[in-house]
Amino acid sequence: MASQEVPPSKVDPQLSMAAERTLLSWIRTGLAMMGFGFVVARFGLFLREMSLEQNTPMKPGTHMSVFMGTALVLIGIVAFLVSARDHARYLHRLSHGIIEPVPKRSLGILVSVALAAIGAAMVAYLIVLAVTE
Repeated sequence: MASQEVPPSKVDPQLSMAAERTLLSWIRTGLAMMGFGFVVARFGLFLREMSLEQNTPMKPGTHMSVFMGTALVLIGIVAFLVSARDHARYLHRLSHGIIEPVPKRSLGILVSVALAAIGAAMVAYLIVLAVTE
């Protein structure tokens, strides 16, 4: 399907409103990923504090939560930046009367693959911890 050019005055205003809702949903997704990443990163700190308080030796590998949490925060930041860029480009195209029905790539697929990779790393890490205990 090729791009359609429409006079800017004939562009449906609902398209820009839909684009705004899409941007806001990506902002909500990025905030959720950043919040979850912060919780994951701080969980390792919580475990260290608990082991110090109970005078028990700290389990090796609790620092991995900091890396996983940081990765989630970074994915949230990428979601913010890419969605803002895509939104600005889409609004620019709309202002020139260009309607493009299918994006060339999908931010959702990119974020999904990155989260799946982090999830797989977490699973592998938990399996290694279970085997070594």
